[in-house]
Amino acid sequence: MALKETFFISHGSPTLSIDESLPARHFLKGFRERFLSHQKPNAILVISAHWETSEPTVNSIRGRHETIHDFYGFPKPMYQLKYPAPGAPELAKRVKDVLMASGFTTVHEDKKRGLDHGAWVPLMLMYPEADIPVCQLSVQPNRDGTYHYNLGRALASLKDEGVLIIGSGSATHNLRSLGSSKNIASWALEFDTWLKDALLSGRHQDVNNYDMKAPHAKVAHPWPEHIYPLHVALGAASEGVNGELIHHSWDLGSLSYASYRFPSLNRSS
Repeated sequence: MALKETFFISHGSPTLSIDESLPARHFLKGFRERFLSHQKPNAILVISAHWETSEPTVNSIRGRHETIHDFYGFPKPMYQLKYPAPGAPELAKRVKDVLMASGFTTVHEDKKRGLDHGAWVPLMLMYPEADIPVCQLSVQPNRDGTYHYNLGRALASLKDEGVLIIGSGSATHNLRSLGSSKNIASWALEFDTWLKDALLSGRHQDVNNYDMKAPHAKVAHPWPEHIYPLHVALGAASEGVNGELIHHSWDLGSLSYASYRFPSLNRSS
């Protein structure tokens, strides 16, 4: 069966993997029942903010993934977590083929890289059995939002093959601004609200040009890697479709866990 939607998940802090006080953790644990209880994806394609390359790269893993603990100074139990999902080499080849057919002339394969925490932290909550094949696709921080939106458009046909496409990043991501305050920083709130309004009203081009259109864009995203997975998920939905805010919470004064669903229009089931 075809899948009719794509998703953007704000994965926030790696402590999402263990911290029961975070509302986003409970949202992700209920994700499958809320959105995909009727269907198990054939495979999952994750575009993670934590894999940056100069050109599109997919991981093509045979067997089980290694779990990459790509964070530092966190509680010891977090480094003992594993998410040994099977690799998806066939999907990796399909991703490479559809991207190259759409004009992305160079697409690399990485046959060794496991899952970084942008992928395995949300997936261990959404699909704890780790029984669905997973493929990761990198982001290119040297490119812009429109480029990543077009990456998503090229990937859209994979939904017809039962592939769940998830962008994993963060609606706001300025690590130097994090604190313990329960009061949300005004710049974070203004950017987050602008992004929500643009997505819910289907203003895709504004989102693609967020760095010029959105208030406090450079403060909310000093570097763009955490917002580009959103552009890919958005591009893989129908052009102009209105997004749906499916979760919203804050942590550490400026870290938004806003997550979105993008339905697809006029697709066969």
